[in-house]
Amino acid sequence: MRLGRNVFANYNLTILDCAPVTIGDNVFIAPNVLLTTAGHPVEVGPRVEGWEFAKPITIGDNVWLGAGVLVMPGVTIGAGTTIGAGSVVTRDIPAGVVAVGNPCRVLRSI
Repeated sequence: MRLGRNVFANYNLTILDCAPVTIGDNVFIAPNVLLTTAGHPVEVGPRVEGWEFAKPITIGDNVWLGAGVLVMPGVTIGAGTTIGAGSVVTRDIPAGVVAVGNPCRVLRSI
């Protein structure tokens, strides 16, 4: 895991780092955030056989993750972005936007 400078992480931050997790500088992380690089296949057969995978997570500089955000395997969040509370980030989010929801979607540019 790579942790940038001046990162603020509130309580109950959980990081499952089976693959690399990179957190940039000046990132604010609110309570109850989950960063998980680990996952399992959607297909029943491989899942029952115990297959797993891990994909890296990258969080750019100056990002704010609101309370209860879930970041899934393989996601990159661009610099200067705000992710709204309770969002489930299942795919990459570009830099300089506000994104919210389940699944997380870009709401507007900053």
